[in-house]
Amino acid sequence: MNYGQFLQMLPEAELIIALIATFFVDFFVKNDDPKKVVKVSAPAIAFLIYLTVAMLFPETKDLFGGLYVQTPAVGVMKSILAFGTLIVCIMAKPWVEKTKRLAGEFYMLILSTLLGMYIMMSSANFLLFFLGLETASVPLACLVAFDKWRQNSAEGAAKYILVATFSSGVMLYGISFIYAAAGTLYFGDVAAALAALMDGQIVETACGSTAFQSPALAVMGLVFFFSGLGFKISLVPFHFWTADTYQGAPTPVTGYLSVISKGAAAITLCIILMKVFQPLIYYWEYLLYIVIVLSITVANLFAIRQSELKRFMAFSSISQAGYIMLAVVGNSQLGIASLTYYVLVYIVANMAVFTVINVVEQNNGGRTDMAAYNGFYQTNPKLSFLMTLALFSLAGIPPFAGMFSKFFVFMAAAEQGSAAAYFVVFVALVNTVISLYYYLLIVKAMYITKTDTPLPAFKSDLNTKVAMAICTAGVALFGICSCIYEWIAAAGM
Repeated sequence: MNYGQFLQMLPEAELIIALIATFFVDFFVKNDDPKKVVKVSAPAIAFLIYLTVAMLFPETKDLFGGLYVQTPAVGVMKSILAFGTLIVCIMAKPWVEKTKRLAGEFYMLILSTLLGMYIMMSSANFLLFFLGLETASVPLACLVAFDKWRQNSAEGAAKYILVATFSSGVMLYGISFIYAAAGTLYFGDVAAALAALMDGQIVETACGSTAFQSPALAVMGLVFFFSGLGFKISLVPFHFWTADTYQGAPTPVTGYLSVISKGAAAITLCIILMKVFQPLIYYWEYLLYIVIVLSITVANLFAIRQSELKRFMAFSSISQAGYIMLAVVGNSQLGIASLTYYVLVYIVANMAVFTVINVVEQNNGGRTDMAAYNGFYQTNPKLSFLMTLALFSLAGIPPFAGMFSKFFVFMAAAEQGSAAAYFVVFVALVNTVISLYYYLLIVKAMYITKTDTPLPAFKSDLNTKVAMAICTAGVALFGICSCIYEWIAAAGM
């Protein structure tokens, strides 16, 4: 083996260097150092900034005999996820300062999950994909349980671990079916074997037999694989863990769960469905239609009933996952570009909301219920205004970037051209109106609902201001600057 190929895996290699640097800085800096959090976070933030810029124009790479493949589309998504993780690291600093002893662990776990997501997205083999998925999932469970003295955090972590374990088992079971049907775990070879099966040709299976000519085993593998990854994206009906985990996790971790891990899993599922399971599109297309309609509709209806803001955003993220998967319906390059663009816009809008939730939580005794925001505009008008912009973008109101991201995924789905695809787009459009209603519930609480005891006025720290500035600029400019979408679309070709 040519071990020099490891050095060509630049994004992953740089994350490993960042992990090592963070570990040594945390080891040598004393706990009573007043600048410990700044010093410990410096390597992570520096490397995330570098990754965001370095991956803007990625190259195509095929390493380890086709085990690891990086395309421009995957490279662009890696850049976007590094950008989102950078926002999380910045907005988390006020919270991390309260747990100064664990600052190093927090940033190392964040980098570890991102490393797993990078491996998962660049894998061209089901085994490497599964290893990357678990590399991302296990540190995420630690992050959910990070605030271990809170009962909600322990409960949320327990539910996340149980569901993650179950979904991984289901997915691995599906991968075993795929291996039995195709006799290989390489994506390209699996696609070729499935195409042969669908044509009625004889394919040599994993056990050496050449008598198997039915795609039934492959379809079973597809269903189990889709179900396992559906848990990670929190699509309905695989979403039951989401609200409890989001509520129990520390707010920065909740923000990370809602955008970064969801984006990585979504782009991976999109690529695998389009490139590996393309011969079985007749089976997974209608499965996808049902899951999208259920995800968007059920999540919107449950979001209306929520009074706790983190649970509210959990159901919002389930609905947004349904919109993200709309891009897969078209089964085209436009779909990959639309999905990537949607994730980028979703990151800035959602992280703006979670940044406000985090700063309010830190200044209001840990409260995250919606009633705490009654009259918020009276005492904190700037944060109220910025949060309103982010909520309008999530709802898809023009001229914010969220409207353009929804337009592109609708267009990608409609490109499929079937009556079923048009029906799914119509249901999504109707649900957009419903989502506007429940997002306006927060706006109503901040601007209209009167209270004798509104939140006190407080001054945001520098990190909150930086995170909000980045997110607000993205919400306002990503839809107007056409070069952003053109850059993503060019990478997806």
